[in-house]
Amino acid sequence: MTFDLTPEQDQLRDAVRALGRRYGHGYFVEKAKAGEHTTELWAEAGRLGYLGVNIPTEYGGGGGGITDLAIVCEELAAAGCPLLLLVVSPAIAATVLTRHGTEEQRKRHLPGLADGSQKIVFAITEPEAGSNFHRLGTVARRDGDGWLLNGRKCYISGVDEAGHVLVVARVAVDDGPAGSEDTSPQKLKPALFLVPTDAAGLTRSKLDMEIVSPENQFLLYLDDVRVPADALLGESLDAGLPALFAGLNPERITVAAMGAGTGRYAIERASEYTATRKVWGGRSIGSHQGVSHPLAHAAVQVELARLMIQKAATLYDAGRDLEAGVSGNMAKYAAGEAAALAVDTAVQVLGGAGMTTEYGVATLLGAVRAGRIAPVSREMILNFVAQHVLGQDKSY
Repeated sequence: MTFDLTPEQDQLRDAVRALGRRYGHGYFVEKAKAGEHTTELWAEAGRLGYLGVNIPTEYGGGGGGITDLAIVCEELAAAGCPLLLLVVSPAIAATVLTRHGTEEQRKRHLPGLADGSQKIVFAITEPEAGSNFHRLGTVARRDGDGWLLNGRKCYISGVDEAGHVLVVARVAVDDGPAGSEDTSPQKLKPALFLVPTDAAGLTRSKLDMEIVSPENQFLLYLDDVRVPADALLGESLDAGLPALFAGLNPERITVAAMGAGTGRYAIERASEYTATRKVWGGRSIGSHQGVSHPLAHAAVQVELARLMIQKAATLYDAGRDLEAGVSGNMAKYAAGEAAALAVDTAVQVLGGAGMTTEYGVATLLGAVRAGRIAPVSREMILNFVAQHVLGQDKSY
């Protein structure tokens, strides 16, 4: 067992860190508060090849894996620029397309995802069903040579920045002649559709969130949204379920990496302050254990989360999906808790300064709190571990 990155991954980490620090948290906050997007950072990351590190080389990517993309997510976050759309577009959409898209779909979309000129967002969550695909109310039905989609989605990130949204719907299983589809719930199977964000019948409403972020959240309404036959992801309806699950592990791993990077950023900011702030007899406040121990504890938790992230990414890139599922969930849980602890601790040790925009830690409170909820709550991860690791009966 080795904990060393390859020389190429070390170079990637250094290069992404340098890019992130050139922009920094001030840029991130300025864009968010102005209602703008991190367009310049995204475009430069795309030109440098960082957005496509996990995309096959034949489609313009770097040919790496989720380990590489996790490095990009973590280092940008550690520089104060946690970009949520890295999780949505390169991690989820690009992985799903690479694994389960048709060759035409891969050729059409992956090069743009790799260079940053295209973004595809992901829509599964619904107001009533949450992310439980067994209960989704969004339904697609055949309409001539295409499909009609109807339903609602919520908490969909970055729709205003994307050209397509990957919509998770349910489709009636065709067990007989045309028009005889069984639409009972048990006969509906999940399917994914690549829907242009300017499609007729697709409307959106921006959600006001108490999170400082340049990336917006939306409600989506699909009212008889018609898409052509080739909007169905994959060669057939059978691709739907494996395609859906293909995006879950990369999502959890990269969200965890972003959380770990955010925790590192907060601890670094707080440590710089406490090492130089002097109020009692010329000694730094960091020399007092009441200040330094909470920071040290948070640092330990972040580093433990990073180890689980590395394990999960390594397992995923090795094709060990079931094991990666367990580790990915654990990594997401650990990183969510560690990031929230790190930011809260940083605010506390900075005192009043911790609540100012200038010192750049309170601006992350909303995001790290959301990281304990989304994309899967800590309680659902504990349910998963209890059932699949500890062998307990399903509790929900």
